[in-house]
Amino acid sequence: MPRKEKTYFESLKEFIKTIFFALLIAGLIRTLFFQPFWIPSGSMKPNLLIGDYIFVNKFVYGYSKYSCPFSICPFKGRLFYSEPKRGDVVVFRHPVNGKDYVKRLIGLPGDEISIKSGRILINGKKINTKETDSFIEIKERQGPLESIPRCSNAPVSLGAKCEKRQYIEEISDGLEVRILDISDDEYGDNISSLEVPDDNFFFIGDNRDNSLDSRFGRAAGGVGFVKSENLIGRADGILFSSAGKMLISFWSWRKDRFFKGIN
Repeated sequence: MPRKEKTYFESLKEFIKTIFFALLIAGLIRTLFFQPFWIPSGSMKPNLLIGDYIFVNKFVYGYSKYSCPFSICPFKGRLFYSEPKRGDVVVFRHPVNGKDYVKRLIGLPGDEISIKSGRILINGKKINTKETDSFIEIKERQGPLESIPRCSNAPVSLGAKCEKRQYIEEISDGLEVRILDISDDEYGDNISSLEVPDDNFFFIGDNRDNSLDSRFGRAAGGVGFVKSENLIGRADGILFSSAGKMLISFWSWRKDRFFKGIN
């Protein structure tokens, strides 16, 4: 018996159903497991650049009202599947302005944090730090926000080489990360001893002199201490990267940063 051909409306109905279920599955994956996040600023240079498109593991720390706002999420109310670790790159919701931030986790609950001449001390012990080659970029307007980098070798004109001092910090045993520093006497380079409260965390950007983070109170534009309920997830990798103002500007793609891990 010859197969009956589908009418135009039947085919259209099937197409709409396919699109609907594809979007539903994509939405569930984004809600429950992974969320893309675009890097708008240079506060995490040199490890995350403006225009990096990263994916955030939302269930690694457990679910909260920010990582999964719907009642379908299991273990709602922040049950840690894996405790946040010192050195993790974390996306979290700002306690006041509601924006999503990405910073490096430095202080755990109960830790005593202080900073002297730009060097971090945790529980009275200075983090091992060694200087390495300078980080060099062109001083130009970067990304859709058109932010202009600050330089250690200032004054620097637009279009010239902008240098920053670069260090390697041993954040924890086996984890070494690169950080940038303009000088040892910037705002935020000297912080008196602070104790991280229970159920809170202390975050700092890797671009130390270009990051509003836990070193600064919220009245000064910083984030202060961040509660566990504000954590969205851990940044696990870079999917895509563009140095241009738009993702579709293929001539500005950084192909060497596609599908790259985050240290």
